[in-house]
Amino acid sequence: MFSNKDKARFANVETPFYYYDLDLLQKTLSSCANAAKVYNFHVHYAMKANFNPAVLEKIKDTGFGADCVSGGEVTRAVAVGFNHQQIVFAGVGKSDKEINDALDQDIFCFNVESIQELEVIDELAAKKGKKAKVAIRINPNVDAHTHHNITTGLDENKFGINSWDLPSCAETLKTAVNLEFIGIHFHIGSQITNLDVYKNLCIRVNEFATWFEERGFAIKVLNVGGGLGIDYHNPDQQIPDFEAYFKIFNDFLEVRTNQEVHFELGRALVGQCSSLISKVLYVKNGKKKNFIILDAGMTELMRPALYQAYHKIENISRAEEDHNTKYDVVGPICESTDCFGKEVELPETSRGDLIALRSTGAYGEVMASHYNLRENVNVLLSE
Repeated sequence: MFSNKDKARFANVETPFYYYDLDLLQKTLSSCANAAKVYNFHVHYAMKANFNPAVLEKIKDTGFGADCVSGGEVTRAVAVGFNHQQIVFAGVGKSDKEINDALDQDIFCFNVESIQELEVIDELAAKKGKKAKVAIRINPNVDAHTHHNITTGLDENKFGINSWDLPSCAETLKTAVNLEFIGIHFHIGSQITNLDVYKNLCIRVNEFATWFEERGFAIKVLNVGGGLGIDYHNPDQQIPDFEAYFKIFNDFLEVRTNQEVHFELGRALVGQCSSLISKVLYVKNGKKKNFIILDAGMTELMRPALYQAYHKIENISRAEEDHNTKYDVVGPICESTDCFGKEVELPETSRGDLIALRSTGAYGEVMASHYNLRENVNVLLSE
């Protein structure tokens, strides 16, 4: 929902651009922080979702930690001012340089995804005379019931250590003198809207925690990942139900005394705070199809081309009409997959109209590219 003041500002900014509603972002962050505080849960922000400087500043000021999946994200988190002891480093393919840099920063924890990675971190920490804190990312084989391209917790996925490798993992942990095992880590997927999925995850977390405890390992951290989704079809219903989300884990996780429960939320925090604003370059009306050609394309918003993601499309230059026209809304890139939506009902649209692609705060700006030698996408922050 855009005010007349917003629209007046948009008219003076070169399109395409990402518009960030920082007031909505702050309300979302506060809602999450207040809901987590009830149970003394710890939240790390998944930086891969959005690393716009203004966004990161607000998240850091809220007191959240940072969940990083590359050395670059660790470096950015440190530069922004996240507490080093609230930075976790996950990722299935950490390079030696990335591990060494993270060791130098004395981050809180490495979320380790293979036995070989355990051995590498142990070796690199030994060379520095350090002890690295590690959590074992376990693949729990829990179906997140989301798009197959963003499912991460099944046996067929590349992420985490599979259950049949845990005995070997335990032996490695016992002999690795430069590692400190602090907990277990899970992440089953993204854009999860069925909260019952998390009940199944809790059951598996309880089972794996017991498995490690029976073998003499003390577990300080239960990291259950994130993946909470947003409502892309109703972007004005903007703040997820964090209270219901955290209550699931409070009700179904078996948390021992002195154990901490950690979360890694990304999309749920930032997804609704941004829209991609684009201008109509041309309208092509045909016998079978009507096309709206925008000045934004898959280079600015990759998600629809990458995994057929839905974003609500609005013509913010015109009022809604009773009899809308159906358009395929496409971009200027020389690829047939450069399409934001097919048969989208919109008011009769003309060259120069402004189109908003909603709910682009997560995996929008961060995935922009220079394909076709496109320029950097512009950014406009709310006042």
